[in-house]
Amino acid sequence: MGYVEQARENHIKKKVEEALRSKMKQKALKECDHYAAKYAECAAGRTLSIVLKCRKQAKELNQCLHLYTNDAILEQMKKEYMLQQEGKGSLSF
Repeated sequence: MGYVEQARENHIKKKVEEALRSKMKQKALKECDHYAAKYAECAAGRTLSIVLKCRKQAKELNQCLHLYTNDAILEQMKKEYMLQQEGKGSLSF
């Protein structure tokens, strides 16, 4: 495989990974919507005091988001993507 083909393949891999990360973030935000709403409610009308007054809500939101956005989840999504591509007969990842 030449340099150009390898660069093109790496570019495709990066694009796929970016798409999977975006999908992972969207799912996390959907799953953690309740915590995001609680944080937004706490933050409404505040400026600098958000840091002190909404610490609990921010921590809960971050913990929830971390459940759905970590390296293990991303690797699982990559495996599922690869299996899906193999099922189609052409592996582009």
